[in-house]
Parts: sequence; structure tokens; C-alpha cells
Amino acid sequence: MTTSKPAPSRAFTRYAWVFLCYMLGVILFGAWVRITGSGAGCGAHWPTCHGDVIPLDPTVETLIEYTHRITAGILGPMVLVLIGWAWKRFGNHPVFWAAIVTMVFIVFESLIGAGLVLGELVADDDSVARAVVISIHLVNTLMLTASAALVIWWSTDKPMPKWSRGGALKWLLFVGLMGLIATSMSGAVTALGDTLFPVDPTVGEGLLQSVRDDLSPANHFLVRLRILHPIIAVVVALYLLALTWIIRLREMGPLIDRWAHWTLALVLAQTLIGVINIMLAAPGWIQLLHLLCAQLLWIAVLYLTLSVLIPPSEQRHR
Repeated sequence: MTTSKPAPSRAFTRYAWVFLCYMLGVILFGAWVRITGSGAGCGAHWPTCHGDVIPLDPTVETLIEYTHRITAGILGPMVLVLIGWAWKRFGNHPVFWAAIVTMVFIVFESLIGAGLVLGELVADDDSVARAVVISIHLVNTLMLTASAALVIWWSTDKPMPKWSRGGALKWLLFVGLMGLIATSMSGAVTALGDTLFPVDPTVGEGLLQSVRDDLSPANHFLVRLRILHPIIAVVVALYLLALTWIIRLREMGPLIDRWAHWTLALVLAQTLIGVINIMLAAPGWIQLLHLLCAQLLWIAVLYLTLSVLIPPSEQRHR
């Protein structure tokens, strides 16, 4: 693979940003399908909808699911443009290969979505199989976001990161990334539980009593697992806050400082949104905001890790 740095292309980088932003919109739309219980809007049919290319006399749930499929399908030609442009502009370079990996994860994303529909693991299904598949779905989504973010990073004039650099700090950040994956997986299961077994914030004797009730052996496993996500999220948040604060105090370079700042801000924002989500009993709009912030935090920690793999002497404000 070519490791020399080709001249950057602002036009390509702008398109890569547009692609990433659109993809995040599709991801949020997918969450909205779950929140509205529209996963079975096209029945157990894929890629058709109730056996038709265009659904006839659709319900609201059908329109939501069908629109999501259309918006997700647009990612196909968009990623092909990304790949073709990357090859033409950068050749056999990490930019091109990151675009290829992005396409692979889009294919996986589609196959997982198809599996959920064909296996009828949608709408009111509360099985263990659905919980496992949506966790895998979320990990694939994170990998997809990461590969698209790498296309952007490598298409700019930033120096090439090298794994031989970074010392212990790169491993500490790698642990942070793994922590975010664990947090997101538990969050996906919790979100499913909140959708299928909603909580009425006006009923009950307070948060602690609600937690005790959730842990009752008589409850569904999705309800009992709700407690795991806040615990994992708090531990990972404290870890990232401490790590990024130390990085900022050390003033390791402008690029590192920038992404440490963004990581710190997004961890605080995500924690606040998480608390509001719990207090309001997980309304749909808060769930979407929580998911968006999680994706942005994932990108920020990824970029911080890449920044650490670049010597301070080579860092510039870009």
C-alpha cells in the first residue's frame, strides 16, 4: 500500500464529510424505526415491502420503514462515488482502502437489517436473539462510522499516523474506544427495553424504587438489564474525562489538544443527555440525541487516538 502522502483535495474531503453526515442521518432514522415500532412496516419481506417494490395503501409504519430503506439505499451509490473518487485522486492509498472498508460495512449493515426483518426480530419481538443481533448491529455501525471518518482524516494534509508512536497513551485511548463499544452495546439493549417496556415517569416512588422494581426476577430480562448501561456508561465517562484532562494538562500538541477538548466536551454532553434520558423515561427525541452524541464522541476519541500517533513537531492547526 502506498504510504506517501498525496496532495489533499478539499472537494473530496467536503464530499466525504457530506457522506458521513448523511450516513449519520440514516443511522438516526434507523433508530426512529425502532422507536416508533415500525420495523415490521413492510412485513417479513426484504428487499420488497409486503411483496411489492412500491407499497400500496401503506400504513404510517410502512411509510417509515420504506422511507428508511430508500434513504439507506442511497448510501450505495454515494459510497461508490466515494470509492471511485478516492481511487482517481489518491490511488492505492489508505484513503481508498478506508472507502472500500466503508462499503463493506454498509453491506454488512444492510444484511443485518435484512436479517432482523426476515427473522421477524422487529416491532414487539422481545427475544434474546433480537437483543444479540441489535448489539452486533450497533458494533457494525460504529465500525462503519469509524471507516468513513478515516476517509476524511486521511484525505487531508495531516501527517500519516504510525502505530509505533504514542507510547502508553495510545493503549489507554484504545481501552477508551473499547469502553465506548461496550457502552454502545449495552445502550442498544437498554434502548430496546425502553421501547418495548416503557416507563411512566409519573408513576412510582422515585428513581431508586424504579431501579429496585426493574431488578425483580419477575421482570423481563430486557427490563432487568437496564441497570447495566448507566453503570458502564459512568465508568467509561469517568475514565475518558480523567484521560482527556491529563492529556490537555500535558499540552502535547495543537491537534491532540483540539481533539482532547472535543472529547472532554462530548463526554460531558453525553453524560448530561443520559441523565435527562433517564429522568424523562427515554422519550424518542432524547434517544436520538443520545445516539447522535455517542457517534460524535466515538469519532472524537478515534481522531484523538490518531492525533497521538503523530509527533507534536508535525502537528498543525488544520
